[in-house]
Amino acid sequence: MSNILAINAGSSSLKFQLIRMPEERVQAKGLVERIGLPESVFTIEVNEEKNKNVSDIPDHEAAVKLLLDKLTASGVIQTMEEIDAVGHRIVHGGERFSDSVLITDEVVQQIEDISDLAPLHNPANLTGIHAFREILPDIPMVGVFDTAFHQTMPEKSYLYSLPYEYYEKYGIRKYGFHGTSHKYVSQRASEMMGVPIDQLRLISCHLGNGASIAAIDKGRSIDTSMGFTPLAGVTMGTRSGNIDPALIPFIMEKTGKTADEVINVLNKKSGMLALSGFSSDLRDIEQKADEDERAELALEVFAARIHKYLGSYAARMSGVDAIIFTAGVGENSDVVREKVLTGLEFMGVYWDPSRNNIRGKEAFINYPHSPVKVMVIPTNEEVVIARDTVRLTGKA
Repeated sequence: MSNILAINAGSSSLKFQLIRMPEERVQAKGLVERIGLPESVFTIEVNEEKNKNVSDIPDHEAAVKLLLDKLTASGVIQTMEEIDAVGHRIVHGGERFSDSVLITDEVVQQIEDISDLAPLHNPANLTGIHAFREILPDIPMVGVFDTAFHQTMPEKSYLYSLPYEYYEKYGIRKYGFHGTSHKYVSQRASEMMGVPIDQLRLISCHLGNGASIAAIDKGRSIDTSMGFTPLAGVTMGTRSGNIDPALIPFIMEKTGKTADEVINVLNKKSGMLALSGFSSDLRDIEQKADEDERAELALEVFAARIHKYLGSYAARMSGVDAIIFTAGVGENSDVVREKVLTGLEFMGVYWDPSRNNIRGKEAFINYPHSPVKVMVIPTNEEVVIARDTVRLTGKA
């Protein structure tokens, strides 16, 4: 029996779960927001009871101290020594990390060395690591990388058709993201189907404000929609997804924007927000779709891009045994699932509209006779972090 703290640190936030292993029971979870800003917000939930406090939290170290104080004050643990290990989510592991690793000084340096691949995320993740190492120096810690699951992709999937020296010198290639989520739902799909994962061809659709599709053959990612950055792939909440790269200089010329400004538009002002004209939140868009043509158009574009990847990845794997929907939109939007799945009967997908009428729970939504199973599986990245932390620290 062990207590594993799963951490996801952002530049001004700290998300956490305290998980009892091996039963994978969440004992407490919460979020620290606005770290380093006035009126920071600390929220903790224990036994379905949520408490929120507003105070000034100047830095991540103060956030960690407050987090540990709140855990002990709530009675979940009596002392900090009851935390057996800490697992940290890290967005980018480059090619150096194909699996989770024990955090050492050398590993921290390697993560810093590749921070140019994820300048908005890795430094924030490292801030959390430094804060915990300062306060809990004797407790083992593990780094779990979003990109690691996709390191099984073959060269034909991850290489871009660019001068090869760009890959050799600068690491320019497809990395893929949401790997921890794709790993969890693919393993859970195997359990639900009662079939060993090394006998399955799966397509995992992680659909949220950020969205990515993964082709998982025999438990290994062989392709994924996101690329060198999370900007690539399908249409997302505010991200454009794939576009003709020649559009960037064209937009610069027409609007007078710099390259950085155009990239900002592609990341933060495009996607569903741009198509609908009023929101990046799919719930808002769904509500207006019947009366607003652009809202309906945004849904159609979103679903069509995903639909296209399903056909493409089924071809890559010479068939598919199951399609998985996960994350906020994938788990909760029957409308999106319907639009994505319609027309896939030609490849053995027969989904049941009555079974599709669910939100946020595990279920098969295909007819029993469907050769290809269709599942909704709520993702649980924190459990993957906890599992890997136990595996690497031996704190079972």
